Amino acid sequence: MPLGRRRNRIDRSLRERGVPPEPQVREREEAATSGPWDVADVPDDGVARVDLGALRVPAVSGMELRVDVNAQQQVVGASLRSGESLLQLSVFAAPRAGGLWDDVRAELARGASGQGGSLREVDGPFGRELAGTVLVPGPAQPGQSGPSAPVRRPARFLGVDGPRWFLRGMLTGPAAASPEGSAALEAAFRAVVVVRGTLPMPVRDQLPLTLPPQAAEQVARQQAARKAGGPATGRAPGQAPGQAPGQAPGQAPAPGAAG
Repeated sequence: MPLGRRRNRIDRSLRERGVPPEPQVREREEAATSGPWDVADVPDDGVARVDLGALRVPAVSGMELRVDVNAQQQVVGASLRSGESLLQLSVFAAPRAGGLWDDVRAELARGASGQGGSLREVDGPFGRELAGTVLVPGPAQPGQSGPSAPVRRPARFLGVDGPRWFLRGMLTGPAAASPEGSAALEAAFRAVVVVRGTLPMPVRDQLPLTLPPQAAEQVARQQAARKAGGPATGRAPGQAPGQAPGQAPGQAPAPGAAG
């Protein structure tokens, strides 16, 4: 006899004897947080944030907020620059049970090792993170026609599992090498708000990012000028959470970002 029918028969027998069935209550696991925030839990902290769709990024004095845009004018990431340090942000769909960060850490460490970098797990202000070095494209030299030689840079990968979303941050530059230099960008990461939305999405797909109208017009002008001067190359959309960010085809400052 199928298990479901047998269970129903037992429940009916209990009801006939006047014994109410035990309520099936699944306790929701909740963890206290001080950020990053889900849009349903963001406090009234007075922080000004730039609305990029699935991400609301704090507009911090002294930091430059830029968005990574591909050739189709799709936003594929956002970054905050503070001096010579950079915090790159990406957000992905996650299962209801959460827990992507454990798998993503292992994937990032393997990927960095295979490309000549080195990442190790350490404890950080947001829990377990990765710290070490990665290889990134070097700066283009005047008159250079081919790709730049990769250079080794210090890097930290931060990860936060939220309700049906996963937020990843990549710190490079001096902020990745010293706790003193990372405080401002860590605070900015903590102030990020994620807007997951209600639409179903495959796990690990990037959540849709958008440009405010003013920035979208500026990007369109930049891409028109770039197209007239020659094609640009860079990262394709759909980057996986376990794939390190690379160079994007276009960048535009977002309105409200401090220079």
